[in-house]
Amino acid sequence: MSEYDMPEYTKKALDLYVSDRIPTGGFLCAVLTNDLFEAVGRADIQNRYALFQICNYIYNEIPSTCWGSPERVREWLKGGEET
Repeated sequence: MSEYDMPEYTKKALDLYVSDRIPTGGFLCAVLTNDLFEAVGRADIQNRYALFQICNYIYNEIPSTCWGSPERVREWLKGGEET
């Protein structure tokens, strides 16, 4: 069990986004681009409950070059930034 209490499918999607630059779904895209209202609106019940832990995981475990704004996410997916 991970120290971050979130759905396994959410962690897997984040890990694939980082390792293989695979785009996420709408909820995680909103989280990664720092759009709180969109993230809450798109979250399923499990992710809504885990939103704080998801943000902790992103902040502490994935490179800051691939999250924080729409521009950073776009650049990451294009392969413009490295870890």
